[in-house]
Amino acid sequence: MHIHWTPVKEIIEEAPNTFTYLLDCPDDFTWDEGAHTHMALNGFNSGEKPDKRLVRHMSISTLPEEDSIGITTRIKEKPSEFKVQLKKLSVGDSVALFKTHSNSRLKRENRPIYLLSCGVGIATFRPLILKYLSDPSGIKSIHSLSVDSSRNYLFADLFQSLPDQKLSSQFVDSRSAYYEELSRLANDKHALFYVVGGDDFLKENISCLRHHGIPVNQITLDKHEMRLNEFLSED
Repeated sequence: MHIHWTPVKEIIEEAPNTFTYLLDCPDDFTWDEGAHTHMALNGFNSGEKPDKRLVRHMSISTLPEEDSIGITTRIKEKPSEFKVQLKKLSVGDSVALFKTHSNSRLKRENRPIYLLSCGVGIATFRPLILKYLSDPSGIKSIHSLSVDSSRNYLFADLFQSLPDQKLSSQFVDSRSAYYEELSRLANDKHALFYVVGGDDFLKENISCLRHHGIPVNQITLDKHEMRLNEFLSED
């Protein structure tokens, strides 16, 4: 397993308690839109076994052409040990990246695409929107639906409605409003649905979509192939 140690270039506070860590991009580090990586902090591999408390699976919120690896995350009260140490980072400190994969690339099948997210999970979709705006070929339209009770909506300047580019976006602040809207979107039986969030959120979305007749092959999750059956089994 190859580990990239790379320094923090900039730390941006996107919203209260929500930060983007922009990391220097090593020459041999590559990724596609919809990628995730394992991010580890100093000391994670200093013992006989890796300290899992200092490792997290994180989405990359930038594209390679932005020349930075972006990691966007929310640090709430009573954070985990990983988040405690993450918040202590300063520009110039290094972090480790490894096991980078892209499970949520844009599918160009001449269908509408719906991006479904919860809270900071919307950061996973930022590079998909940028990729679509630079090359919309093979995609009929994109609509983002996101729920965030904090009302501090992330990347609102990018997640907006641009009718000429067949891009639209909607933020709601309650789960009830979210699932009411999702049920309406699920009437589009030809569409592709991308879902990002915690495991319970994924399961609730899949249950809602399947209830409305959306087959699992039209649902994309940011999960490794080994874990997909946990969520998308036809049983």
